[in-house]
Amino acid sequence: MAELHAPAGATRKKRIKGRGPGSGNGKTSGKGHKGQNARSGGGVRPGFEGGQMPLYRRIARRGFSNYPFKKIALPVHTGELETAFADGEVVNMDSLVEKRLIRKNVKLVKILAKGELKKKLTIEGLPVSSGARTMIEAAGGAISSTE
Repeated sequence: MAELHAPAGATRKKRIKGRGPGSGNGKTSGKGHKGQNARSGGGVRPGFEGGQMPLYRRIARRGFSNYPFKKIALPVHTGELETAFADGEVVNMDSLVEKRLIRKNVKLVKILAKGELKKKLTIEGLPVSSGARTMIEAAGGAISSTE
């Protein structure tokens, strides 16, 4: 029952500071000689930059930014569709995950015109750039219910 033990090197001896010169951390206990950081209660507050105007005060705090709510679409190129899909197949979020062109946690995808597309594909429920649209339609494909 008592056969469990930590692997070699997993447990280390506790670091003991301020216990004489033989400990390697004696005398000043790793704080150096004198100075602000050697004193009890010494050191500077978080965000202090030595008297320079700190970052949190340099940044403007007025107005509203929509940046946190920005939606970023992952690009999928027409050349990738050409290599991954067979002629006549349907391209949607599920099929892109299945063909490993995107990961399953990706929420938004946009099809862009890069590379050649000669296969007739049907795009379902995905945004498509104007260049990709002309390329898909020129190959005989169709685009339905673009989000």
